[in-house]
Amino acid sequence: MYNDFYKFKEYPFNTTSDPDFFFPSAHHEEAFSHLIYGIKARRGIVVVTGEIGTGKTTLCRTLLNRLDRSVKTALILNPNFSDLQLLQMIINDLGISYVKKTKLDLIGAITLFLIDESAQGHNVVVIIDECQSLNVRQLEQIRLLSNLETEKEKLLQIILVGQPELGEKLRNPALRQLTQRVSVHYHILPLKKEEVASYINHRLKIAGGDSRLQFTPQAIDTIYDISKGTPRVINILCDRALLAGFARETFTIDHSLIQESAKETQYEYHSRRP
Repeated sequence: MYNDFYKFKEYPFNTTSDPDFFFPSAHHEEAFSHLIYGIKARRGIVVVTGEIGTGKTTLCRTLLNRLDRSVKTALILNPNFSDLQLLQMIINDLGISYVKKTKLDLIGAITLFLIDESAQGHNVVVIIDECQSLNVRQLEQIRLLSNLETEKEKLLQIILVGQPELGEKLRNPALRQLTQRVSVHYHILPLKKEEVASYINHRLKIAGGDSRLQFTPQAIDTIYDISKGTPRVINILCDRALLAGFARETFTIDHSLIQESAKETQYEYHSRRP
């Protein structure tokens, strides 16, 4: 509704995981470096955790866009299936042809594919999102896939992404063999206070808005107070504030508009200023 008024090419604060809007905060850049290291060094299993809305899925999609063609990838966004179905999803996303559907046949098809890709000097990465919802049996299946290796390197790199509950789940004694195979574990933290203004301006610039549009310093402080630096909450607040700004025909998003947006989106606001 406000795109024409502010001259945006697209909505700047959508809550979708769009890699075009990836913001390289200190924590996200560090997480990205850990992922690249795990893949290039063929470390096997890498775990990335973070609270809801901290940009884990956007990070994964950005990673997929930046890997070169020698890396074959599969992205599983909803792993809440049986261990057999999970194997089928991985195979389908990697484009592996198979006829029979028994677990043994599926693992055999994956193994042949990995050996062939390795012989060509390629790497294979499987990213599984929302892993906190996986059960012990599914996670054990992932461990078995991580066992596929040559004498010198892992044939399959597996990135497990999930909320902090994933870390708790991996401490389950029944999964100790899997946990021992995790070579890299990074926990993404929210944006720092000093990064919030840069984050907002970054998204506004990509969306191509009118240069007159600005969020006041007090508005930025209020956004941080409410969101605690969580990107998804920032997006929700800014989107609603722009709608309110459009209704008032203003190019200045101030503290009062953010407070109003917080009430409308049911995010409680507690001022830290007298």
